Amino acid sequence: MLEGAVGANSLLTALMRGAPGPWQNQLEVVRLSLGEVLHEPYLVRDFVYFPLTAVVALLHVLEDGSTAEIAVVGSEGVVNLSLFMGDDITPGSAMVQCAGFAIRLRADLLEEVFVSDAQAGRLLMRYSQTLIAQMAQTASCNRHHPVHQRLCRWLLLMLDRRVGNGMPMTPELIATMLGVRRASVSGASAALQNEGLIMGGRGRITVLNRPAMERRVCECYAVIKSEHDRLLPALNALLEEAPEASDPAAQKKAP
Repeated sequence: MLEGAVGANSLLTALMRGAPGPWQNQLEVVRLSLGEVLHEPYLVRDFVYFPLTAVVALLHVLEDGSTAEIAVVGSEGVVNLSLFMGDDITPGSAMVQCAGFAIRLRADLLEEVFVSDAQAGRLLMRYSQTLIAQMAQTASCNRHHPVHQRLCRWLLLMLDRRVGNGMPMTPELIATMLGVRRASVSGASAALQNEGLIMGGRGRITVLNRPAMERRVCECYAVIKSEHDRLLPALNALLEEAPEASDPAAQKKAP
């Protein structure tokens, strides 16, 4: 199952091609449940996760327990960015937004790859740039745009990381992700339903008219998507520059 699953995550595929080694034998497929917390604030993170069909929200948690989503990670990336920045403890948490599968790896193994292999380091830093851009745009969106546009952005980002137009979701969970009151989410959802953009009920939301939603959303979605769309070609370009994986002696190592 692992061999066929790896290709579903573009970052992991690039890492495995560019930095072969025994760390790949430690990859394992895990199932992630809706609402499952992958790590808590200020706790050491033992694993990194490469989502396959699952979608994971990165949340910032305040002292009173309130949260707001700062980024979303799907099959394009990895959860636990702080490991590549020299720290394994942050004030944020990660929660599964859409249930599905992911590939899990011990955090210390990926950190070793990042430090010892120059090619892997470049790949992970390129992904980090994409994720940081998403965080910055999300912060601006949450500050300046109304809830209905933020909800459109959130739904479109979810669709980009899923197959199909529907997803299990409740107003309470959306309110947690957007950092707003449940009543605000209900009002925004009702407005979008009246316009024929979505259909909701019984813990599920289905997007009925994506083109109309893309016209309704603020510019933040296009900015985030543009940065995401630049990631995969950048990964491929880095791999084309890499030495042949079959020749270990040719692998570039970081000093």
